[in-house]
Amino acid sequence: MVFTSIYRYLLHLRRGFLFLLTHTIQTNGRDPAKLTVGEGILRLRCAVKNYEWGKLGRDSLVGRLHEANSGHRADPEIPHAELWMGTHESGPSHVVKEEEFGSGHDGSECMVTLKSWLSDNPGLLGSTVVDKWGCDLPFIFKVLSVTKALSIQAHPNKALAEKLHKEDPLLYRDANHKPEIALAITPFEALCGFVSLKELKEVIANVLEITELVGSKAADQIFDVNEDDGDETSVKSVVRLLFTQLMSASSNETKQVISQMKIRLISETNHRELSEKEKLVLELEKQYPGDIGVISAFFFNYVKLNPGEALYLDANEPHAYISGDCVECMAASDNVVRAGLTPKHRDVETLCSMLTYKLGDPEILKGFSLNPYITRYLPPFDEFEVDHCDLPLGKSTAFPAVPGPSVYLVIEGKGKLQTGSFQLSVNLGDVLFVPAHNEIHVTGESDVMKIYRAGVSSRFFQTL
Repeated sequence: MVFTSIYRYLLHLRRGFLFLLTHTIQTNGRDPAKLTVGEGILRLRCAVKNYEWGKLGRDSLVGRLHEANSGHRADPEIPHAELWMGTHESGPSHVVKEEEFGSGHDGSECMVTLKSWLSDNPGLLGSTVVDKWGCDLPFIFKVLSVTKALSIQAHPNKALAEKLHKEDPLLYRDANHKPEIALAITPFEALCGFVSLKELKEVIANVLEITELVGSKAADQIFDVNEDDGDETSVKSVVRLLFTQLMSASSNETKQVISQMKIRLISETNHRELSEKEKLVLELEKQYPGDIGVISAFFFNYVKLNPGEALYLDANEPHAYISGDCVECMAASDNVVRAGLTPKHRDVETLCSMLTYKLGDPEILKGFSLNPYITRYLPPFDEFEVDHCDLPLGKSTAFPAVPGPSVYLVIEGKGKLQTGSFQLSVNLGDVLFVPAHNEIHVTGESDVMKIYRAGVSSRFFQTL
C-alpha cells in the first residue's frame, strides 16, 4: 500500500514536470502573455475542402494557394473548393514546426493544431478575446473557388443554432450563429435575399410554372398586398407562403414543371433576348437538372460583385454562391441549412420557417481606407472584420496593432513582414497567425503583393 502511494506520488510529479517542460519549450520559459513582440507569430498549414462545386487543380485559386501552403501538388482532376484558416474542428489549421519556420517548408506533417497551441498559450489571443470566446479564434477565415452553384442555404441565429444542435448534433455541429462576409477577389456572382415586392409580382405574372407548382390560390395573394399600406407583416406572410409552397413541391412534379420551363425559355430565345435571371436559371438547370432550386432562383436577387466589393449575410438570410473566387469570413460555426441546388441533406421545413423574408436589394460593402494601401470591411458582427492590402513593388504600409488575434494570408506576390525587430519573408500561400497587440509592417517585393487579414472586429474593442 505504501509502495503504491509512493509510486502514484512520483507519477504525479513526473506528469507535472513534463507539463512544465513542454510549457517552457513552447514559450522559451516566459509567460505567453509577456512574450516579446514577434515571438508569438506562427506560420500555419491549412485545410482544403474538395467539394464538387470547386475548380479543378491549379485552375482553382484555392488549389494554387493550398499547393504553395502545403507543398503538395494540386491534383488537376480534383476540385479545390475551400481553404480553411482557423481553429474550427471541421478544418483545423496546424502550426508549422519550429525548425521549418523562416526556412520555407517541405510539406512535412505538422502535428500540433492551432487550437491546441492557443489552449496552451492563451495570452496570444489577448485577455478580452479569451474572456469573451475562450481559447478559440471566434472566426473562420476562408478562400472559395466556385465553378458550380452552391446550395440555396441560410445560417441560423444563435438561439436556433442552439436548438438545432441539441436536436441533431451530427447534422448541426455547432451551437453558434454564423453571420458571414464574402469579399470578391475576382468577379463574383451570387443569389442573395428576396427580390423586391414589385419584382416578385412580375415573376409570378410571367413565370407561369411557379403558379403551376404553388397553385393559383397562393400565387394570386401576392397581388393583394402592397408595401405602401405599411403592413410589412402581411407582405412577408404572403412571400413566406409562396416560397414554402414552392420549396415543398413534390420531386416528380418539380422535374416535370422545370422541364416545361426549360423548353419554353429556349423557344423564346428565337424572338427575344432572355433576361439575366432567365439565362442564369437555364445555367442552373444544366448543373442541377430538375432541382427545385432552379426555379426558386427567380425569388432571389442576382448579385454581381466586382473585385473589392463584399456581400455580408446576417442570420436567416437565403443565399447561394454561383461563380468566382472570394475571401469569406464568418463566426466560428459550420452550420448550414440547405433546401436546393445540392446533393446534400435538405431541411426544407427548417429553412422556410427560419428566413426573415426581408425584401429588396442586399447591401454591398465597398470598405473604407485605413491608409492608401489597406481597405477594411467592417460588418456589424463582433467576431470578425477583414482587411485587404494591395501593395506595389517597394512600397510599405502598416496594419495597426489590435487587442485581438489576426490571421494573414498572402494570395499574390511576395514581400517582407516585420513587427518590432522580428522580420520574415512571405510569399503566395503563406498563412500567419499574429498575436494580439502586434503592429505589422509590410513591404512589397513583387509587382503587386496582395494580403488579406481577418481579425476580431475593432468595434468589439471600442465598446468595452
